Amino acid sequence: MGELINNIASGVWTPVLFLLILGGLFFFFYSRFIQYKYFTHAIAILRGKFNNPNDPGQINAYEALSTALASTVGMGNIAGVAAAISIGGPGALFWMWVAALVGMSTNFFTSTLSVMYRGKDSEGTIQGGPMYVIREALGKPWQPLAVLFCLCAMVGCLPFFRQTN
Repeated sequence: MGELINNIASGVWTPVLFLLILGGLFFFFYSRFIQYKYFTHAIAILRGKFNNPNDPGQINAYEALSTALASTVGMGNIAGVAAAISIGGPGALFWMWVAALVGMSTNFFTSTLSVMYRGKDSEGTIQGGPMYVIREALGKPWQPLAVLFCLCAMVGCLPFFRQTN
């Protein structure tokens, strides 16, 4: 049974891995390295240079960054780096840096889409995330995909997937 699950996981993970890498490279070159060109501007925003207490929203730029980082960096990132270095040596660290540079472009675009296509819940509070991007950007025909994402996210956080929680 374990071998079957391993074969299924490998069959699913390999195409997804190439899709992530090729998608990241596409965004990296399509944006003409925008996430690196405006790095100093991003630091100025985080330092509060453009803060206005009358701006709409419930959190400031620093709180938004902290939330985004908290959802990006997890236990797998910490333990995965240690395991990769112990198994693959210093070369693994180099390729993790390369993957991170390309992966930042994917993360930049997903975060931008989440801000561009926010929605409102039943109480009128602004909400965001992939399900709102699917619903607001792609329209009604793609609504089942948004529901599927929500269901997969609920199942994915259950404790029987060997998570640290």
